Amino acid sequence: MKQDAMKKDAAVKAADPELKVVLDSWNEIGRKLTAMAEDFPEDKYDFKPTAAQRSFAEQLLHAAGSCYYFTNSAMGQKPPAAEDPKREQYKTKADIVAFVKKSFADGAAAIQSKGEQGLTTEVVYFPGQKARVLDIAYGIIEHSGEHYGQLVVYYRLAGLVPPESRPKK
Repeated sequence: MKQDAMKKDAAVKAADPELKVVLDSWNEIGRKLTAMAEDFPEDKYDFKPTAAQRSFAEQLLHAAGSCYYFTNSAMGQKPPAAEDPKREQYKTKADIVAFVKKSFADGAAAIQSKGEQGLTTEVVYFPGQKARVLDIAYGIIEHSGEHYGQLVVYYRLAGLVPPESRPKK
């Protein structure tokens, strides 16, 4: 009898709508990359673990620039002409921080503009290739997470502790 009463009182919360889930994921990886962009010392922005790898700044530009493969496709625009924005276009830390923030804000706005129903709409992703808006968004979130992981290593190799690894106050 008591167990039945407990079951009635403990209603299971419904799952969040897909729009909220994808938007939260998008914003979370954007927050992490922005925190790194703001935190990493500007004099180390051109640090590369090896000559063959991208610099810290180039990693951020690549991850942020890739957002436009989602945003442009979702909004019916052409994808970016080049895979990576050029470092010469973004000379300072402030320029790169602003670009990282803008790229994730633009993606979040695109997700919101599609609404719950629009997430399953197919759009042209690359010439001759279609994908659902939701699938492209999750692909970019995963891609950004991979670059976040690489940037954690850059922090450690530079003798620094990434923001997410620091004790919380």
